Amino acid sequence: MNIVLDAFGGDNAPLEVIKGALDAHNEFGIDVTLVGHEEKIKQCAADNRLDISSLKIRHAETVIDVCEEPTAVVKTRKDCSMAVGLKMLADGEGDAFVSAGSTGALVVGATMIVRRIKGIKRPALATVLPTAGDPVMLLDSGANADCRPEMLTQFAVMGSAYMNKIMQIDKPKTALVNIGAERSKGRELELETYEQLSRAPINFIGNIEARQVPLGDADVVVTDGFTGNVMLKLYEGMGKFFSGELKTILKSGVKSKLAALMIMNGINDFKKKVDYSEYGGAPLLGTAKPVIKAHGSSDAKAFFNAVRQAKLFTETGVINEISAALAEMKKEEA
Repeated sequence: MNIVLDAFGGDNAPLEVIKGALDAHNEFGIDVTLVGHEEKIKQCAADNRLDISSLKIRHAETVIDVCEEPTAVVKTRKDCSMAVGLKMLADGEGDAFVSAGSTGALVVGATMIVRRIKGIKRPALATVLPTAGDPVMLLDSGANADCRPEMLTQFAVMGSAYMNKIMQIDKPKTALVNIGAERSKGRELELETYEQLSRAPINFIGNIEARQVPLGDADVVVTDGFTGNVMLKLYEGMGKFFSGELKTILKSGVKSKLAALMIMNGINDFKKKVDYSEYGGAPLLGTAKPVIKAHGSSDAKAFFNAVRQAKLFTETGVINEISAALAEMKKEEA
């Protein structure tokens, strides 16, 4: 297995990418190809005394900036690390692709270069979030601001397949984000989507309000990319807020510090639960081959987990599961 890794995507590239790639290669015994300016990759490794002889390198002359138009990845930036890596995946030179670069460029590049699963209208960013129970998958979390009911239905099918295969959840509970739990709530988008989801080959449990998501009431929650991205950013912000407040409380005095020592294991478990680097990244569901979007500020640990996620994505046959579910839906509609 060969995981292709964008060596210049993200705020901490290429050093943290290289370190994460080495850790993943050593832990899983798989090939990892770093895509980017070869000389700069080797120089960075040498400066930090990292032996990268076990990793492969594919040269890419440039890097696409997060401020550039996403379509540049298939127009004026065909020689960037992201475009070259996606082309490798499309040509069968890799089994999965991971990047912490521009989200917009990755969505455009994966759609145009790697292509979509047959029948999929749009790929969706699927972010795994912590809850009071098992993790929940939120999609779309930013790839498609405007969606149609059939797109949301496909997102639900893809998310359900992923959580079943990767997270080992039998019949994942799938819900539609709405302003109320009643079937009659929402805009025309949600009303029509509800009807379609009721007929889809998934365990649809109805509408869910945003406040119920962190409580673990569903395994998969579906919404348009605009709403999903707002939810994701609020989720991340509240996580930092609670962690910061907890830290302040536990350091406020001698008694608090002593109490902190007694519950340190619980504190560490909580920090691990809300740490995005534990999940590695968001799979871009709907592409013909596995693509993972890592967080822009990913460190070595996050890249390691993104590669682990890409490995699981490849091994478990999620894409075949999605294709089978789409075929079943088409058969029922006929």
